[in-house]
This record gives sequence, structure tokens and C-alpha cells, in this order.
Amino acid sequence: MAELRELTGGRGPDVCIEAVGMEAHSPGVHGAYDQVKQQLRLQTDRPSAVREAIMACRKGGSVFVLGVFAAAVDKFPLGAMMNKGLTVRGAQVHGQRFMPRILEHMARGELTTEHLATHVMPLEQAPRGYQMFKDKEDGCVRAVFEP
Repeated sequence: MAELRELTGGRGPDVCIEAVGMEAHSPGVHGAYDQVKQQLRLQTDRPSAVREAIMACRKGGSVFVLGVFAAAVDKFPLGAMMNKGLTVRGAQVHGQRFMPRILEHMARGELTTEHLATHVMPLEQAPRGYQMFKDKEDGCVRAVFEP
């Protein structure tokens, strides 16, 4: 956060976007707290990226929460959000709405997606691909399975 403050003349970014969701990882006490509460089923998600976005954002700024969350979180900085007068919005991507247009662009060759697949493997290796993604092995960000 110190670097963000330095880059913005001490006031913080106008807009912060959280796009990690329930799988956020954080070092330190808050990160350990979130993991323990999640493993004990006392909390469903890890909100460390949301907390960081709220704490980093300038007074009067906006925080957009786009990552996937399932339900309840603890240690949400409600006081900081209120005292800074932040606008906080959340949304999920409405994929069905955009799919026809995206597919049209792909059919015309205007949009390529090959670079998004970090691992291409046969469908029979799907269990291994999902495990690689889950465990973040070998730089796996997106596995694509071919029939």
C-alpha cells in the first residue's frame, strides 16, 4: 500500500478493483486468521484482497468487488469504508449476455483466445488438469481439454 500512496501523491488510488475473490492469499496475521476460520467452517471466504482494496483507496473513492465470493466473511473493514466515504459495488460477469457478441468476434478472427490457455491436454487428463489448477502447479492458470 505504501507504493500506491507514493504513486498517488499520498492520497491513494481513485478506484480499486478486487478480482481474486474467495481464494485470496495474504501473508501475516490476517491471512492466517482467514485460513483457520475457513478450515474450521466458521467463514466461507478469504476477504484479504477486499480489505486491502478498501484500505488502499482514497477518501471518496470507489471499490469494485468482482471476485467470486460464496457467503460470509469476517474482519470486513466497515468502519474504514464508512469513514472514507467509499462507494463499494459488487458484480459477477453476466457471461450469457456477452457470449453471442464474443463468439461473433471470434468467428471473424477479430478476437483470439489461444494465449489464455496455459495448459492444453486431452480430456482423459481432466482430473489431473483440475488438480494442477487447484494446486497452482506448473504455472497453471487455465487448463483447456481437447476431446
